Amino acid sequence: MNALIIIDVQNDFMPGGALAVPQGDEIVPLINDLQENFDLVVATQDWHPGEHASFASSHKGSEEFEVIKLEGLDQVLWPEHCIQNTKGAEFHPDLKTARIEAIFRKGTNKKIDSYSGFYDNAHLKSTGLAGYLKEKNVKNLFFAGLAAEYCVHFSVIDAIGEGFNTVLIEDATKALQVEDFEKSKLEILRKGGQIIKSQDLKFN
Repeated sequence: MNALIIIDVQNDFMPGGALAVPQGDEIVPLINDLQENFDLVVATQDWHPGEHASFASSHKGSEEFEVIKLEGLDQVLWPEHCIQNTKGAEFHPDLKTARIEAIFRKGTNKKIDSYSGFYDNAHLKSTGLAGYLKEKNVKNLFFAGLAAEYCVHFSVIDAIGEGFNTVLIEDATKALQVEDFEKSKLEILRKGGQIIKSQDLKFN
């Protein structure tokens, strides 16, 4: 079975949002079209409590995008974003959600960030996504969404680690920093993932 995993297509990651990904809104129509090709569609949602430890505002004297150590891990300090039950945490209004069977929320632990849709950044707690997909006998995962070099990247890497055939749909994602996305793509390929364009999507 083939599944489309839509990562964090939320208002705060759109132009004008708290943590805007350049041209992030441009992938929404493509993601809507892609959904029709898949047996299963699921989505992830950044879902932070207020005063989350990844927010610069939670660390007195710190600047946004500064890197600190948090629970022993490098942590980028972000602007406040995707706070639970706020408009910024909602999906982009143009995203079609009727075919999304399940939503997996992440970043809910105030003390640790969670880029991946599968685990927090320290791999201490699972979201349950891998088990859900395996129970449904999904073999092939295709990824789209935001942001390419963070939440999409770490979700893809964890999917490979969980043993799924893993494919990134490159034109269905956008990056905060294009240079970092280039490094991200190299790691995905090195670990055994695939990268395709949407027009090359073919199923056997």
